[in-house]
Amino acid sequence: MGHGWEGVVLKLMRGRDFEFTVTAVEEVTEHYRRVRFTDGGMLAETGVHPTMWVRVWFDNAGKPHQRAYTLVDPDAATGTFSLEFALHDGRASDWAREAVPGDTVQATVQGSAFTAPDPLPRRMFVIGDSASVPAVNSLLAALPEVPATVWLETQHDSDEQLPLRADPEWHQVHRLPRQEAGAHLVAEVREALPPLLTDPADAFVWIACDTATTRTLTQFARKELALPKQRVNALGYWRP
Repeated sequence: MGHGWEGVVLKLMRGRDFEFTVTAVEEVTEHYRRVRFTDGGMLAETGVHPTMWVRVWFDNAGKPHQRAYTLVDPDAATGTFSLEFALHDGRASDWAREAVPGDTVQATVQGSAFTAPDPLPRRMFVIGDSASVPAVNSLLAALPEVPATVWLETQHDSDEQLPLRADPEWHQVHRLPRQEAGAHLVAEVREALPPLLTDPADAFVWIACDTATTRTLTQFARKELALPKQRVNALGYWRP
């Protein structure tokens, strides 16, 4: 399967293509699936960094369709990692539901990077949802010495079981059901975050929710809370 015009653009931007092979599949919940892969030589070539993600290509009625996923437990020595899929309607989720060992999928590495805030913040404020759990886990593991408050928006009751790797001594986690297209999460963060923010220049806010919610919370952090640009990292993960 070709990658269409998007693939051409990624090639021009020095994207590198690899083929992944499924080795195992785990149903974490009925709405969340973990798929284990061998990497086709990717990690030996690219190395590994926190919150590292790849663009995975799926066939959508003969047309290329790509979605970005964060690597879970990447191991360069063995050339293995997992991807976790929050299942919903869509071609990527359909593929994950049907995946079995031996299946292959194409992927492109382009655009993934991580720069730790410098100096390290006294506290992180992390806002995500079920789709960004792998990135949240990677971020918390990358900065284990930084206490964090985490707001996690959930779509289903079973999302309470999602494998959030938080340390109770360092991380305060608030799970909130998705309501009013993300407005409930926005309202909760707008109320709870300001009293915790003693010094905007000494904090770090990381946001990865749906595009509209991410945009709203980013504007809140930058404009209303006056956080410096380098102290806010935001990425809209999906569109409702």
